[in-house]
Amino acid sequence: MDHERPNFFAGPYIDRRAETREDLEWLAAARTDPGTLYLIGQGTRHLLHTDAQPRIAFLANDAPLVRAADPAQQVLLGWFRAARCVLIEVPAGEPELPLGTRFEELRPLAPQLAGEEAGLLAYARALGIWRARQRYCGVCGAPTQPDNAGHSLVCSNPDCASEFFPRIDPAIIVLVSDGERALLGRQASWPARRYSTIAGFVEPGESLEDAVAREVREETGVEVHAVRYDSSQPWPFPSSVMLGFQARAAPGSPVRVGGELEDARWVTRAQVESGEILAPPTQSISWRLIETWLKGRT
Repeated sequence: MDHERPNFFAGPYIDRRAETREDLEWLAAARTDPGTLYLIGQGTRHLLHTDAQPRIAFLANDAPLVRAADPAQQVLLGWFRAARCVLIEVPAGEPELPLGTRFEELRPLAPQLAGEEAGLLAYARALGIWRARQRYCGVCGAPTQPDNAGHSLVCSNPDCASEFFPRIDPAIIVLVSDGERALLGRQASWPARRYSTIAGFVEPGESLEDAVAREVREETGVEVHAVRYDSSQPWPFPSSVMLGFQARAAPGSPVRVGGELEDARWVTRAQVESGEILAPPTQSISWRLIETWLKGRT
């Protein structure tokens, strides 16, 4: 496996040009640029073409949805495919949409999207969720207002003026091996036979390595060692970054199911390769960790 290959939702799909967010006239510049692309969001959904190949329905400056957009609900995402790209968040309701488009959730359509478009939607989704959840100051309760081209929110109370930045929740995900077998678990809501690697959120005051050991112990009762970082993946469902690891356990370690899992067990490579154990989708970092183990590279 090429360990330089980025995970799905990750990679250099956009040039963020963070310094341009400081320009107070950024929106005027976008509106006078005929090449600007507008990505339309409504809640956690985004406007897509939904014909044979789902793809983002970018709009231009002359589109009615763009002309009617509230400046406070626009965010400069960066430059996508060398074009300025702006997220517009439209309010709930049923606006008139271009023919052949509709609002769709990212998660079920992600496998059908081009990788760079999936990454852009993941970025926009995470920002939109954060902005929707930070409408009021967490210090004094006053409404917040956008700054930094939509990438920060500032308390409107001048006596407070607290500034808030996008929230990302770190979560570890780990492939534990005892040499010939991998430790996988499943949740009751998953499809039959579906198993995945062990995952959980990092707690305050905890290192990533400590979180790996704790989560595996809590969910399965297995003690791990030789924890090694593998790769990471943005996961905007709703606002996480998955930090992937490989770890080892003593051969024959007993499994005790706990936490949120319905089942956890040691599985062999043959069980995964034959389909007896249904692996997670190939777009997930969990599959990357399992695939690395299948190829004997842990």
